[in-house]
Amino acid sequence: MTEAMLKGSNVPVEASAVRAVLRWTPGHHTPDVDASALLLGSDGRVGSDEDFVFYNQPRHPSGAVWRLGKKRDAEGLTDTVQTDLTALAPEVSRVLLVASADDAPFEQVQTLRIALYDAGSYGGEPFAYFDVSPETGTETALICGELYRRGDAWKFRALGEGYSNGLVGLATDFGISVDDMEAAAEADQETAAPAQREPQPAAAAQSTTDQPTSAAAATAAAQPAYAYPPSAVTERAVPQPAYGYPQPAATQAAPTQAAPAGPGPAYGYPQPVGAPVGDQEFTLPPQGPQFLRR
Repeated sequence: MTEAMLKGSNVPVEASAVRAVLRWTPGHHTPDVDASALLLGSDGRVGSDEDFVFYNQPRHPSGAVWRLGKKRDAEGLTDTVQTDLTALAPEVSRVLLVASADDAPFEQVQTLRIALYDAGSYGGEPFAYFDVSPETGTETALICGELYRRGDAWKFRALGEGYSNGLVGLATDFGISVDDMEAAAEADQETAAPAQREPQPAAAAQSTTDQPTSAAAATAAAQPAYAYPPSAVTERAVPQPAYGYPQPAATQAAPTQAAPAGPGPAYGYPQPVGAPVGDQEFTLPPQGPQFLRR
């Protein structure tokens, strides 16, 4: 028979291993909830940081307490912590079962419930459950309940005590070193982050092989840009005609003679008179009638 618990009430635990399931209803503005556990001694504090079982440390070294992870079922989302009561060290007198909401207030979490199951019988009904309600709504971590010793037996008490400074504030109150927790979290983030390459300067990436090294490349680089007059006429170069313009009479030659290769024409601009090559001057004849006025 399942017992519905009220805040402050307790029930005996007859199971040798307990599965504590946190369940809540997901929603658009509902934060993610994490389950965790702290193993406390008779002084109400942890023996070491290893006594804190949470998402970055999901299993106690003794193997007595561990997280089973999150699941989705017909009633909502769950996160689970399992405790083997027979495997706990004698100095452990209490196991706190905690819910944290990723630094978001629990007023945004709907229908938060902790249910206790006999871990030896899967698929059965819980022997107890407690609907956890924050007192102010601003809490970001809640102690939902605790498993505690009574002589040779164990019991569970429903608590619902909240902390507004999150899981770190709650853990600090029970002796956890926050500096060690933050260092471990930063180490995990650095390990998980992909390596980033530094951008190379554009000047460093440019190779000297980009420059022309052959005579042909140098000649190609020296060609004039069309529609602009050439910057200079090299020695013994023979200018080509500017199409559509009449040529100077002194530079005209027989149409059957071929002009030597030289810099290409800048179309639409008159060309300067070239220097003589040998004893003759060469130029192409005027072009066809398509460029003549009628």
